[in-house]
Amino acid sequence: MRVVSLLPSLTELVCALGRGSWLVGVTHECDFPPEAALLPRLTSSRIPSGGTSAQIDAMVAQQGGSLYELDREALAAARPDLILTQTQCDVCAVNEAKVRDVAASLPGRPRVESVNPTGLLGVFEVFERVGRLLGAEAEAEALLRRFEATAREIARRREGRPMPRVVLLEWTDPPFSSGHWNPELVGLAGGREMLARPGEASRRISWHDVAAARPEVLLLAPCGFDLDRARSEVDAIRRIPFWDELPAVRSGMVTLADGSSFFARPGPRLDESLRIAAAAIDPEQCGDLAPPSGWERLHLVV
Repeated sequence: MRVVSLLPSLTELVCALGRGSWLVGVTHECDFPPEAALLPRLTSSRIPSGGTSAQIDAMVAQQGGSLYELDREALAAARPDLILTQTQCDVCAVNEAKVRDVAASLPGRPRVESVNPTGLLGVFEVFERVGRLLGAEAEAEALLRRFEATAREIARRREGRPMPRVVLLEWTDPPFSSGHWNPELVGLAGGREMLARPGEASRRISWHDVAAARPEVLLLAPCGFDLDRARSEVDAIRRIPFWDELPAVRSGMVTLADGSSFFARPGPRLDESLRIAAAAIDPEQCGDLAPPSGWERLHLVV
């Protein structure tokens, strides 16, 4: 089967299911596993790279509509049998209606499968659904069992320990709360997400909201930013007037994560995202569970 993936998490899923060799086209943001970056790029972004959080937020507000362009000619040249896409977020991927419109004009009219997970259950259903489409049901089941094993191990290590107040931010200027599956990850990692509820979309909040939540753990995972780029936002965050009064800052419980690889991508690496959250919440009991890269604890008390 010739497969096109128009979402990085789906690209990762196809590869994790052992069907990476079936991929004939991906997005410009598909960078994992490394071999995915060598495949034909079928999309581009209308938002220039390199801006700060505040600059990107302003550009997104000005652009409106879908922020991604689909290369019709490149998609036609890929000759896909199956196109995997999403309906969730025009800021995150190509608009689904555009994909279906282009697919309908291609020879053979390739099948379009669109996903829209809003919580962990929905993510796992995507694993199973794509597994069935690709004849990889056993591989999909193995991914689910791996996540469940991680959650059980964290629960075992944290049994009887307190659940601290946690704020996970998916953007920093302006701040956006966590959304969709991420509040569930915080709960499974042993914390209480103070500004978001499972299944709800990430929303714009204020730093006053963050201060009022009095987080004992603060996890910063800017959507689409790798760790180096996320670090570039830290100096601006430290200038917030009441930053040094946040309990998480005073106790050194601020963690920075690669929001491009983890948390924002509802794919196989949600397992690693859960491990990072657990290490951020309880470094004593769970610090060794987190992956060796893609996150770091910040020590920002002045």
